Amino acid sequence: MPLPRRSWAEPFKIKVVEPLRLTTPEQRLAALREAGYNTFLLRSRDVYIDLLTDSGTSAMSDRQWAGMMLGDEAYAGSENFYRLETNVRRFYGYQHLIPTHQGRGAEHIISRVLIKPGDVVPGNMYFTTTRLHQEMAGARFVDVIIDEAHDPASEHPFKGDIDLNKLERVFVENPGRVPYVSAAATVNMAGGQPISLANLKAVRELANRYNVKVILDATRIAENAWFIQQREPGYEHRTVAQIVLEMCSLTDGCTMSAKKDPLANIGGFLAVNDAEIAAQAANLLVVYEGLHTYGGMAGRDMEAVAIGIEESVQDDHIRARIGQVQYLGDKLRDWGIPIVLPVGGHGIFLDARAFLPHVPQDHYPAQALAAALYLDSGVRAMERGIVSAGRDAETGLERHPKLELVRLTIPRRVYTQAHMDVTAESVYAVYEDREKIPGLRMTFEPKLLRFFQARFEPR
Repeated sequence: MPLPRRSWAEPFKIKVVEPLRLTTPEQRLAALREAGYNTFLLRSRDVYIDLLTDSGTSAMSDRQWAGMMLGDEAYAGSENFYRLETNVRRFYGYQHLIPTHQGRGAEHIISRVLIKPGDVVPGNMYFTTTRLHQEMAGARFVDVIIDEAHDPASEHPFKGDIDLNKLERVFVENPGRVPYVSAAATVNMAGGQPISLANLKAVRELANRYNVKVILDATRIAENAWFIQQREPGYEHRTVAQIVLEMCSLTDGCTMSAKKDPLANIGGFLAVNDAEIAAQAANLLVVYEGLHTYGGMAGRDMEAVAIGIEESVQDDHIRARIGQVQYLGDKLRDWGIPIVLPVGGHGIFLDARAFLPHVPQDHYPAQALAAALYLDSGVRAMERGIVSAGRDAETGLERHPKLELVRLTIPRRVYTQAHMDVTAESVYAVYEDREKIPGLRMTFEPKLLRFFQARFEPR
């Protein structure tokens, strides 16, 4: 009898291992209390399977590690800068490179260059650091993503798409006050959901009519390109690399955290086509980051990023990367556990509202669920709900997003399928005892990006 399908395996073999520490429930409870029930404040040594983020946590290849030994640490004119510049032009198509220490450095600089106080920036759902830099530059962010993105049960294939009617309304109501459209690929806060090429083309056309730029958050663009290849008619025979290049061609520039798709442990960049914007950005770079040919990265890190860009767009790599995420999602879905659908590119997002219906949103259900998961097994996840949404900059009141999620973020090339099984079984165990999970109260609230450092206690 023929097999229904053939199994796939990772397109790499393991060369170096890092031992993990198993903890007892008592040790985890003590660690959780010390961390104020905030998984960001847990010590790494107390974590068994770390799904907090895929940012800077990927396993670098032997080529990347070899490249690290070729670091040219000259203060000016590092050879690694020119290697990185070459690969940014080759794989993304942008002409000017402004290297930064990580993605939020690029967000800061582009916000300072393009935004004036009183401006409005539309985008396909906010991201925490992106919106904060826009607000600190004097702008107001407006969410123009399609409605389906706010429904965790919707299986729309491109929940990252921008609603063109919402976008045009922003243009019409704010003439001359929209410096750019902030388009993310994929959309993290929606569950790692992709934007379609058809939609990005339509956004480009509409923005041109109103003389507005389009700036892409390209942090996970290779994952987005894979979804286009798999789901969008006419692209099934295109490579991920070809689709990435086409996506970038529809925009005026991008911000990039090289700690995600490009498989590096640190680094990022702003890339643009406009020479004047590049000159202004490079000038600010010298003030806030470093010289224009290193901008906050060591030469060895620029080399790792340059090689990682090349590896990130290889079809075999991205197929296995997203395949592992899909594997975990399929197990949880088969067990009836509420997750964001369809499964996204970089992690599984548990629907905390459906998981803990007895915990009101003001009692931080996603934060409570992340804490319960760690307590059960030592798996570290993170909250993406009301805590991450923060407070309205004008009213000071808490924002209440429709999505209240816990993100199980899968680092690239790090964990095995057995780790995914352990994670799935822990989520299942917590789900079985979900009625025993109490809400939380916040005992310490930082002014900015509170989800990183806030502290809680059980109610």
